[in-house]
Amino acid sequence: MKDSYIELTVKVDDSLVDLVADFIANISGDAVEYGKGCVILRSSEDTADIEEKLNALDIDLEIIKEKKENIDWIKQYQDSVAPIEAGEFYIHPSWHEAKEGKTNILINPALAFGSGHHATTYSCLMAVSKYVKSSNDVLDVGCGSGILALASSFKGANVDLCDTDELAVDSSKDNFTLNNQNYNNIWVGSANKSDKKYNIVIANIIADVLKAINLELKNRVKDKGILILSGILDKKEDIVKNSFSNLELLDRIAKDEWITLIYKKDKNG
Repeated sequence: MKDSYIELTVKVDDSLVDLVADFIANISGDAVEYGKGCVILRSSEDTADIEEKLNALDIDLEIIKEKKENIDWIKQYQDSVAPIEAGEFYIHPSWHEAKEGKTNILINPALAFGSGHHATTYSCLMAVSKYVKSSNDVLDVGCGSGILALASSFKGANVDLCDTDELAVDSSKDNFTLNNQNYNNIWVGSANKSDKKYNIVIANIIADVLKAINLELKNRVKDKGILILSGILDKKEDIVKNSFSNLELLDRIAKDEWITLIYKKDKNG
C-alpha cells in the first residue's frame, strides 16, 4: 500500500450528486462516497484524467484536490455499505450474509453505480420484481453493473444487456460470474445494435438520453411488451412522458426526487 493517496472532493448541486457519483465511479474504477452536495473519490493513481472529464461536463461543479496519508479507507468504505432490500431482492456485498426468503444478489460495490443504493436502481428493482416473468426476453439498456439484468435472470428471464461504457460491460460480466448467472448477449453500445424484440426493455439512464433514443427503445419492445424507464428527475418527467405518449402508462414509481415510468406497448406504439 502506498504511503499517500489523492482525495478529490467534487462539490455539486445536491440534485446531481447521484449522477456525478455514478459518472466518477464509472470512469475511475475506484470506490466513491457521496453525501449532501459532494462526491468524494480516493485513489492511489493519478486523477488528472478524471478531473479533465469532470470539467468537461456541462454542469456547475467545484473540484478540491488533496494529497493525504494513506489509511485503510477501503475497509471504512465497506463498513459504510449496507445491504438493500427491494421487492423480492436482497442486494448485499460479500461481507454481509445472505437473507433467507429473498432472492439474494451478490454485488461487491467497488463501483457506486448499480449497487441498489441509488433511488432509480431501487425503483427499477421494484419494477423487475413486479413485471418480469420466467422465460421473458429482457434487454437492459445502460446496464451499469448489470444488477437489473441479474435480477431478471434470477427470475428465470433470458437477458441481453448493453452499455456505451466498456467498463460497465466488464463490470456486468464480472457480476454475472459472481452470481453464477448467465446472459444471452452483451455488447458495448445501445439498443440500436440489436434487431431482436423483447418482452421487457429496461433503460435506467437519464431523461434527456431517454428522449433521444425513444424510437430505438420502442422498436425493441414486442407488442404488448413492457418498457421500464428510469433515471428521470421529477422536474424532467414531462420530457419523457411526451416522448413516450404513444404508449400506455401502466405504473409510476417515485422515490426521493427520481421517477420510474412503466409503459405497455400496443400495436401502434
